[in-house]
Amino acid sequence: MARKGLLIVLSGPSGVGKGTVRAAIFAKGNQKFVYSVSATTRKPRPGEVDGKDYFFKSREEFEAMIENKKLLEYAEYVGNYYGTPLEYVQETLDKGKDVFLEIEVQGALQVREAMPDGVFIFLTPPDLHELESRIVNRGTDSDEVIKNRMKVAREELCLMKYYDYSVVNDKVENAVQQIEAIIQTEHLRIQRNIESIEEFEDELEEILEEE
Repeated sequence: MARKGLLIVLSGPSGVGKGTVRAAIFAKGNQKFVYSVSATTRKPRPGEVDGKDYFFKSREEFEAMIENKKLLEYAEYVGNYYGTPLEYVQETLDKGKDVFLEIEVQGALQVREAMPDGVFIFLTPPDLHELESRIVNRGTDSDEVIKNRMKVAREELCLMKYYDYSVVNDKVENAVQQIEAIIQTEHLRIQRNIESIEEFEDELEEILEEE
């Protein structure tokens, strides 16, 4: 029987660079986990690909997924829905493969309730001025949307206490190294290796009986 995979959740306020950090992790090509693509009703940004960066859905399609309980989590953020398709995550974890989620804070807290044994990492900006600068420099949001994002970001930073780890995204390569170290450490935790310990105990009992 395959050991269940590890659920890794990367979250943080809008503009902190979650997507950039996630892309850098997967660009290395040596990760042993798979990325679970989220669904959203927001419009694609330049360069984003449907099915790779997000599953881009209409509002009607997304609400049908909610009604049919096909999402592990979902949230409405600055006028758009974001969510994680449930079936893929469950099947992948059951096969013993790790799943990496990059999601909004509201959704991450929902996942924490549903799957408390996951690893929850909060990505933070060096400071709020840097966060605002990153959002403005995207060039994709109106002044009103930027204002709303900053308001929500301040609220989300207060929710960091519900996560297991915090990583400052000052430089992408530094954040990537720290996240990889967290994942490696989590795999070595005793409580995640109970099955192996029980197997050792069974083998030891058999040896003692033969002597």
